[in-house]
Amino acid sequence: MTRLRNPLAGLVLVVLLAVAPYSVLQVPGVLPGPLNSPGTLQVLAICLVFAALALSYDLLFGFTGLLSFGHALYFAIGGYVTAIAVSRWHWGLVPSVLAALLVTLVVAALSGAVSLRVQGIAFAMVTLAFAQAGSVLVVQDPLGVTGGEQGLGLDASGLPDLFVGVVNTRYLYWLALALAVVVYLVVRVVTQSPAGHVWSAIRENELRAGVLGLRTYAFKLAAFVIGSVLAALCGAVYVIVVGGASAGVTTADFTLSLLVMVVLGGSGVRSGAMLGGFAYMLLDQRLGSLAGAQSISALPAVLEVPLSQPLFLLGVLFVLVVMFLPGGLASLPRLLRRGGARERGRVREPGAEAV
Repeated sequence: MTRLRNPLAGLVLVVLLAVAPYSVLQVPGVLPGPLNSPGTLQVLAICLVFAALALSYDLLFGFTGLLSFGHALYFAIGGYVTAIAVSRWHWGLVPSVLAALLVTLVVAALSGAVSLRVQGIAFAMVTLAFAQAGSVLVVQDPLGVTGGEQGLGLDASGLPDLFVGVVNTRYLYWLALALAVVVYLVVRVVTQSPAGHVWSAIRENELRAGVLGLRTYAFKLAAFVIGSVLAALCGAVYVIVVGGASAGVTTADFTLSLLVMVVLGGSGVRSGAMLGGFAYMLLDQRLGSLAGAQSISALPAVLEVPLSQPLFLLGVLFVLVVMFLPGGLASLPRLLRRGGARERGRVREPGAEAV
């Protein structure tokens, strides 16, 4: 029964998320409107994309122990290649996404082969260098295809009718939900495979894994490529959901945000990484509007100034989680159960002594 509990809970959650576009439930202050409103579905779709993206990053960071500062590069490749193929070359959506995944596969294999020749902080710096190079190419736009700092809009005529128009926002939401499910299943399968056990060994002690005869370099490269391709798939879906690619997703700051998402939710835990990505993006999307509320502007300046800054609030939340929930938000239920069991033990003690 223990084995069925988590899959069953996950299935129930997916079903509830799937029927959300038919609900009129409102959560004031958290969602911009009823669940079935286009604005709310758009926000939730973005959150689901980033939940999947955070999990793709956690495959490197949490499951393999690779601290990469270049994950944004592969998300950007997925988004930009899809947008360029649809808008510039007038390809169909499916061939465009497949092309984006193929390009990412090649780039990730080459850049990973170079980056993984070093370890630790040196690896992080090499991945950062690749990401910065990609960011410069996007912003400078030497080939005239990325749109530079202005970004590149997605030509709606190249998309299926289901993904065009405000009235069809629910289909974009379902697309993002499907992405999250696919990424979760892929990561679940690979982390529970023999390769996943090797990744765990590398994370705990790479030197010992090498002494045992494991080809750590090849396994790390496999994790790097799989995580990068999943990130590219997230990037492709992202440009469909928001209607274009922007240069902001190519920066190292963007990858740093992914690291925060994973730590916030709980690294090395599939549901934790997704929870962190979803929660971070929901806060990022909503804190801006809440910061401008009249209730905040009416506060004294010493409170108004910090509370009107979304990044400040996100930073405070991150610090609190790191201090009081080292295992991330995913560890909260376990801590609550442990606390409840401790309290029940205290209640039973007086009776036991009386007997």
